[in-house]
Parts: sequence; structure tokens; C-alpha cells
Amino acid sequence: MKRLMLGMLLALALFPALAAQRLKDLTNIGGVRPNQLIGYGLVVGLDGSGDKVTSSPFTGQAMSNMLNQLGVQVPPGTKLDPKNIAAVTLTATLPPFARQGQAIDVTASSIGDAKSLRGGTLLLSPLKGADGQIYAMAQGNVVVGGAGASAGGSSAQINQLSVGRIPAGATVEREVPTALGSGEFINLELRESDFTTANRVVQAINKSFGQGTARAVDGRLIEVRAPFAPDQRVQFLAKMENIAVDPADVSPTVIINARTGSIVMNQAVTLAPCAVSHGNLTVTVSNTPQVSQPNPLSGGKTTVTNQTDISINTPGSKLINVPNGANLSRVVAALNALGANAQDLISILQAMKSAGALKADLQII
Repeated sequence: MKRLMLGMLLALALFPALAAQRLKDLTNIGGVRPNQLIGYGLVVGLDGSGDKVTSSPFTGQAMSNMLNQLGVQVPPGTKLDPKNIAAVTLTATLPPFARQGQAIDVTASSIGDAKSLRGGTLLLSPLKGADGQIYAMAQGNVVVGGAGASAGGSSAQINQLSVGRIPAGATVEREVPTALGSGEFINLELRESDFTTANRVVQAINKSFGQGTARAVDGRLIEVRAPFAPDQRVQFLAKMENIAVDPADVSPTVIINARTGSIVMNQAVTLAPCAVSHGNLTVTVSNTPQVSQPNPLSGGKTTVTNQTDISINTPGSKLINVPNGANLSRVVAALNALGANAQDLISILQAMKSAGALKADLQII
């Protein structure tokens, strides 16, 4: 595992330095953003894999309310326990410039104890935004990517059965106004704040459209003067988003996932010369039961005693000289020379950072 991980890091070192990127890959246009929608609904038509009302009472309540709205009067106190219905939460993303009648995808996730949503149909359900307004209505057949079977107390399952997707399952009913800027200006927002990149973006725009077209407000926000007419503004943005810009060099970073032992570093990481001693301490404790038998006619009793053996094994560790690493390939080679596994490398990298030998920002997640 260690060789595979470091081998992947070595492969990353072979990639060239950051090349020029289009503005559309580096920035977002202010105000042009998606909006999250959420809703609640019922999935019907399940093959006995729905919610149990005893543990999911809200399913029965929703079922009763739906029937009353459809003109079917359910007497108060009636217990509804259909096993072919499941309560679900609905999530969707309303893209920018979405228009009424546009279809969007919906994800249905069980919130009760339904075993599977396979074969179910979502009944008409509203999707609301953060302001509580209804922006879309969802309905359709739920597509589940998993599969499962059970018999005789044994079961097998592939992927999740309690989450499904409804392609083009919602229709937009309310539009979200999206303004391309305010007045004569539009705002470009860098996806990663960087003063060098912001300055290069301003220079590239001014070179293409004339001096004074763009100015940097800070390390993320750039104001761009654009035409007033909508069609001319769209043409202006279409040309501007394809301008090539050389982004600033990335900061050296090492990201460590302490839970999984994953270590990821970018090509800017370097090492200063240092010496590392690495070794493992193994403690083994064994317990051997022994029977103590008394002499005949002695009146004693047979007893069982435990004999504990403790051994401590310290493999020979040596002091390894880590040379200067000017690029990622040399850094990977130096770490490979330590002969440590992923978990040990986490401690070694932390120690290198404390000693000033690791020239990178160490982030532990």
C-alpha cells in the first residue's frame, strides 16, 4: 500500500507546471449561481419494502393528508400501515437562468425505515428554496442503481437501495432573477483567492479590451466594465471567458487524512536536508494456562494457573540521511527510502515540519 501510494505521488511529479487556463475555469461571474431546493414526498408502488408506520409514524400522517386532499376522507384515528409506501426527502439544484417549464433532476432519499425504493413512483411534491417559496414540482419513477436479495435469513446488497434518482423529474415553476452585474460593471470572483492571479487576470482583460476595462478590488473580486445591451454583454462575456491566463504557482501543501492514512502533496513541496531515525517497538503478551495437580491422598484441589510471558522486540533502526528534495519526485524517493508505512509517514512528516525540513503547509483532516 505504501509503495502504491508513493508511486502515485511520483506519477504526479511528472506532470508539467501549471499551464495557462481559461478565465471560465478560474473565475465565476457574480450573481450567476445555482440554488438548492428541498422537498418532502411519498414514493408509492414498492414491493413490500416501504416504511413501517410503527417506527415511521410520519409516513402514515402524510398518507392520510394526501388522501384527504384528493377527496378521500380518512376517519380520525384510522391506522394506515401500507408496506408499499416510503417517505422521502427530495433534493434538486436549480441552475442559473432556469426558466419556467425547464426539467431538472431530482434525488429521493428515504427518511424512514424503507428497505428499498426500487420500482417506486414519487407522487407530485413541491420543491422549496431557502426562502420557503415553491420553485419546482417533482413527480416520476425512481431509478435505483443498487440491487439486493434476501432469503433464509441471509441477504446480499450492491450499492444503496434507499436512495434513487428521477431524471428530469421536476419542472421549474418559478424563476430566480439572475442579473449579469450591476449597471455598467460585472464582477468576476476567483475560485481561489490569490493576489498574483487577480493581477494577471486584470492585465489579460485590459490587454484584450483596452486599458481601464478591469480593475482588482481585492485578491478575489475583479470589476469589469461591460456593455449595457444584453446581447452585447453576452458576446462580451463569451469572448472574455476564453481569455487564457497563467495562474499563480500553487503554495506547497501536504494534506494528511489521519483516519485513512492517506497522504497527498502537490508538486511545489520540497525538502531541506535532514536526518531521520525510524523504528518500531513490538510488545507481545502471551498467556498459557497450566494445571496444578495435588499429590494423591493429600486433600488438595486441582487448580488452574496462568503463566504470562511478555516479550519486547525492537527492530534495529538506523539513522537515514534525507537529501535535499527540489521537486516532488525527489521528495517521494526520499520518503520511500525511510521504509515506513502510511501511518508512520504521518508522524515523520509532522516531525519534519516541526524541524523545518518540510517546506510545505501541513493540513490534517
